[in-house]
Amino acid sequence: MKGHLYYSSTEAERNRGFIDDLMKHAAAMDSSLTLLVDEEEPLEDADFIIFRDRNPMLAERWESAGFRVINRSEVNRIANDKLKTFELATLLGVSVVPATKVKSILDLPPLPVVLKTTDGHGGSEVFLCQTMDVAQEVISKFADRRLIAQPYIESSATDVRVFILGEEVLGAVKRTGSDSFKSNYTLGGSVEKYSLSPLQENEVRKLAKALKSDYIGIDFLLLPDGGWLLNEIEDPVGARSLYVTHDFSVAEKLLEYVKKKLEG
Repeated sequence: MKGHLYYSSTEAERNRGFIDDLMKHAAAMDSSLTLLVDEEEPLEDADFIIFRDRNPMLAERWESAGFRVINRSEVNRIANDKLKTFELATLLGVSVVPATKVKSILDLPPLPVVLKTTDGHGGSEVFLCQTMDVAQEVISKFADRRLIAQPYIESSATDVRVFILGEEVLGAVKRTGSDSFKSNYTLGGSVEKYSLSPLQENEVRKLAKALKSDYIGIDFLLLPDGGWLLNEIEDPVGARSLYVTHDFSVAEKLLEYVKKKLEG
C-alpha cells in the first residue's frame, strides 16, 4: 500500500503530532506514506491520498487523475460551506440550527444573532452580535465573503463533536468553551468523553451515509434540555480532543480503514 498525506505547509506544522502518528503506523503496516505540502504532486502509482486541506478544487483534480482521495472532493466542498451543510441536513431531516444568507443588515433575523462566514473554520470567523452596530461592522468587514446568520441559541458554550470513520462512530467529545460562547478546544475550551444516544447515533450515521465520507467530524450544539442541533461538519477534522479523551490511535484506525477500502 503506497499513499500520500497532503497538507498545506502551515497546517502540516500545526498537525505534526498527527502526521508523526500516521507515519509510525504506516511503517508498522509495511506501507509507504509520503507527506505532500503546498504545490507538491503525488506519484503516479500512489494508491491513495489522505487529503487534509480545505481545497475541494485540488481534491477534485486529483480524483480526475485517478487517485483515491480521502475524503472525496464533494465531502470537502459541502463540509467547508456551512450553507451547503445546513441544506443537506435539512433535506435529511437532521436537527439543525436555522441559517439565513446575509448580504446586508436588512437580511438579519431578530437579534441577538450569530454571524459566520460560510467557509470559515476553527471558530475564528464566528461573531455574536447583540446590536445592529456590531452586526453592520461584521457585514462590512466580510463584504467580499459569503455570510450566514443564525439565531443565538443558549447552549452554555457547550457542543458535541462526533468523529465518524466511514459509517462507524469512532467516538464523541463534549466541548465546553472558556470565557466565550465558542466551544472550540483549540480556543482554550475543555473536553470530556461523551456517549451518544441511539437517536443521536442515527443522525450522524445518516449524514455520513449521505456524504459517502471517509473520516469527518460533525459538531452539534448541546441544548439545556438534552437535545442537539447540527452546527457544522469538519473536513479535515482535527483529532486532538479525541486523543485526549480516548485510548486508541485515530491514525491507526484511519490507516486500517484505508487498507480495507483498497482491498475491497
